[in-house]
Amino acid sequence: MAHAIVTGFDGSARSEAAVGWAAAEAALRGVPLRVVHAWPWLGTARADRPAAVAPRHSALPELDELAERLRQVHPGLDVVTEAVADDPADALLARATDHRLVVLGSRGLGGFAGLLVGSVGLAVAARSAVPVVLVRDGAPAAPADGGRRPEVVVGVAGESAPAVLEFAFAEAERRGARVRAVHGWEAVPFWTAAGWVPPQEDVELRGAELRDELVKALVPVRSAHPGVEAVAETRTGGAGHALVAASADADLVVVGRRAHRLGPRLGAVAHAAIHHCAAPVAVVPHD
Repeated sequence: MAHAIVTGFDGSARSEAAVGWAAAEAALRGVPLRVVHAWPWLGTARADRPAAVAPRHSALPELDELAERLRQVHPGLDVVTEAVADDPADALLARATDHRLVVLGSRGLGGFAGLLVGSVGLAVAARSAVPVVLVRDGAPAAPADGGRRPEVVVGVAGESAPAVLEFAFAEAERRGARVRAVHGWEAVPFWTAAGWVPPQEDVELRGAELRDELVKALVPVRSAHPGVEAVAETRTGGAGHALVAASADADLVVVGRRAHRLGPRLGAVAHAAIHHCAAPVAVVPHD
């Protein structure tokens, strides 16, 4: 199932939302969906340890019912379910290498009120070798049909990663969506009697320069996806705040995660998107 999508299910509302989103994505891509239910177990599950396998038997009927509901919503979708006694993050990471995408649920209150994102979601997003999408409870499985054109928002850093842009444009192409490429930056202030303020002329000039650079950075991926409309946008206030502000009406937000020598971790922009964007957030690993 190298081209399949894998998602985690624990019975919660947020995992239901994630599974629904993953099923819609699998149907869009025409690939199978693997639904994994994992529970922590201290020690190795063995045939002589019946307590380790009991939760699996109790989970199977619920997984079968979930798979049947997904097939009814998406006729023809190939759904495979699996229950395993293992740490959920470890179980999903072990399967991620054989799949194209991991989809997990996250929880929170929205805005900048201080969210809680599940530790499993954060661990997998920080360590996965393939893109991970985190979906909030209540997020629609597909773009709403309200006359508004769907939009994929992607955060673009100074050194834009081709893998991140390619993921965003490919997702937009599948959905008939527009891409909004956002680069956030901080204006250098100067001192006046009213305090530290940026000179407006410098802000406008620097913003125009950065937008030109952003447009140039999009040329290769726009050439690869000529049917996708793209908007280049620069905003002051920092990369994280700019991305969150631009994504208010987004259907999907895409951010990059750079590999670090000191070990896997999520950067500040990825954290901002995961914690504060209401839309599903795709974290794409890159060099």
